[in-house]
Amino acid sequence: MGKKVVIVGAVALGPKVACRLRRLDPEAEILMIDRDDCISYGGCGIPYYVGGDVSEIKELESTVFHVRRDCSFFDIYKHLTVRTRCEATAIDRRAKTVSVTDLNTGAKEEIPYDTLVLGLGSTPFVPPVPGADLPGVHVVANLHHAQAIKEMVQKGKVSSAVVVGGGAIGLEMAEALSDLWGVETTVVEMMDTILPQAVGTEIAKVVQGEMRENGITVLTGDRVEAVIGDPENGVTAIRTANAGEIPCELVIFGAGARANTQLARDAGLAVGRFGGILVDERMRTSDPNIYAGGDCVEIKNLVSGETFNLPLGSMANRQGRVIGTNVAGGHAKFPGAVGTFCLKMFEIGVATAGLTMRQAKLAGFDPAYALIMGTDHAHFYPTQKFVFLKLIADRTTRRVLGIEAVGANGDAVKARVDAVAALIVRGCTVDEIGNLEVGYAPPFASAMDILNAVGNTLENVLDGYNHPMGMEEFIEGFGQEKFRVLDVRSEDNAAPYKEKFGDRWINIPQDQLDTRINEIPKDEPLVCFCNTGLRSFECQRYLDSKGFKTLCNVQGGHGFLSKLDPEFLN
Repeated sequence: MGKKVVIVGAVALGPKVACRLRRLDPEAEILMIDRDDCISYGGCGIPYYVGGDVSEIKELESTVFHVRRDCSFFDIYKHLTVRTRCEATAIDRRAKTVSVTDLNTGAKEEIPYDTLVLGLGSTPFVPPVPGADLPGVHVVANLHHAQAIKEMVQKGKVSSAVVVGGGAIGLEMAEALSDLWGVETTVVEMMDTILPQAVGTEIAKVVQGEMRENGITVLTGDRVEAVIGDPENGVTAIRTANAGEIPCELVIFGAGARANTQLARDAGLAVGRFGGILVDERMRTSDPNIYAGGDCVEIKNLVSGETFNLPLGSMANRQGRVIGTNVAGGHAKFPGAVGTFCLKMFEIGVATAGLTMRQAKLAGFDPAYALIMGTDHAHFYPTQKFVFLKLIADRTTRRVLGIEAVGANGDAVKARVDAVAALIVRGCTVDEIGNLEVGYAPPFASAMDILNAVGNTLENVLDGYNHPMGMEEFIEGFGQEKFRVLDVRSEDNAAPYKEKFGDRWINIPQDQLDTRINEIPKDEPLVCFCNTGLRSFECQRYLDSKGFKTLCNVQGGHGFLSKLDPEFLN
């Protein structure tokens, strides 16, 4: 008889542990339990099921060969036992038993283990506001929630909806409701921007603009005070602190989740500052006979060195393999993560890895960044699309701390971020990004890839050649008349700005700079401006050499301005 391994949780981490362990140890006695009757499904696919990209819910539960991953599947194909509708209620670490209750019959039993694995997942956070329990209020945590939301929409019961929370799940659900079903959708986020934990405000505002263009209303810096309705008729509106009452028939709370750790806490296992179970590099808890992974744990942030909670299906699967290897007697390690993240929003993709500027400052770094606009393919290739790429590094060490990207070709956006994410783990510097070897062919990249370009730009910033001004600083400062603009684009490009802003907007095209340099004021703050930030940088350098001391270069240029503030000219 092999070792007894009990796995609590059968959605993402648990099945990966079980399958890896079975391949390495054919004799192990493996029991996997879950309180739900839906197991081993792709939870991250729920918004795409609601939105119609995934036509049937069974596709989220099936293998690539369309075999449903139910209890019979694990019994027949994987030779292990799965018990659903069974809840683990207590752990006796000394006796090495788990107390389990059958939720169908109420029967209780003590199950012995040699090794215990906890894949407890997380629970959506619902703020304690009046009306949060009304019919028509939902969270998105499992397939039952997904079916309930989709059925409600399919039956024509929803003309308007409010999504509370501007994180990934909230935005994905907002797109699903608006795109396929034409539901009038509002997103309410209490922070100043959407995706507050993933990207900086500039990139977040590009995503917000894409949502606005597709009919979604986004309310940031606002909070829900009450859900309005009654038990018989359900939700009729939601009230926020700033916007007042917003009529709706559906409310989805996507305001983050909390790690399910009560079972671990009650057993005396160590828990971190964010509420997740603490584990070492082998995914062991403070009890060497108990492993944990997935949404319920805290792992090391490989950039800041602190612990953090990263509830992603990709994390759970990678950690599950490590646990399975170690339970079988191996020595696999999961050192931590840099927090790589990607999201599709209508026609654009956004991706990020590492720290944002705000997070870098809080972690004690002295960060600087470069933001450029460029093409993901060769500029002459017909499928090329513009990408905004932001690279963040520490001024002193030049170590890369983070990267953010947004653009129309989501695969191209993700590829650039993935490349840098792999290097951040090694502690790479800005100079390495500028010289990074990447594949080149016009259908896929430029000869000087945008990734190299943003590395070179940040290198120029750190070396003092490029005097950057962020777009938000530019918009605010110009509105307060802190400086004048030197637009080095063509006269046709600059004409609307000259007409609106008069002598505050000076237009001298780059090829005329030599002959018209006397028209440029030397005794007042001036910022250089072009379409992307490249020509304006060259002009800034030229004017630096001529004794101009108060010049800045606007990062991202007109291309980024038009995305961040499309009403700038109005």
